[in-house]
Amino acid sequence: MEIHFKIIGYLLVALALLHVGFPRRFEWESELKPLSLLNRQMMYVHTFFVALVVLLMGLLCITSATELNDTTLGHRVTLAMGIFWGLRLVIQFFGYSSELWRGKRFETIVHIVFSLLWAYLTGIFLYSYWLSLHSGA
Repeated sequence: MEIHFKIIGYLLVALALLHVGFPRRFEWESELKPLSLLNRQMMYVHTFFVALVVLLMGLLCITSATELNDTTLGHRVTLAMGIFWGLRLVIQFFGYSSELWRGKRFETIVHIVFSLLWAYLTGIFLYSYWLSLHSGA
């Protein structure tokens, strides 16, 4: 499992860094202009903190793979991350309209890639937790 935690860690660090490009990619300067100052700033602040949490999860996986795999606290953390990413997977299908990607080549590829990523994260973290329950550790 430790190799999976490390792979996940590097994927999450990369994902966190992708957030830097969100304002330009999604044209926030023009798209968010009609919003109030508070709502505009909330988009930037929340995106920053989502990226920070994803980065910290990634660093935890890279630097503490053994502890995630071998300790009671690590098992609880993997359960929490499995729930987190499992909910993100559900949101991928029920929180976003399929109109955003259906019939659009690039957007469909992105939808599939991220659906697979969320499924991988969820599966590894929950499987690791399940293994901990059945190993007596």
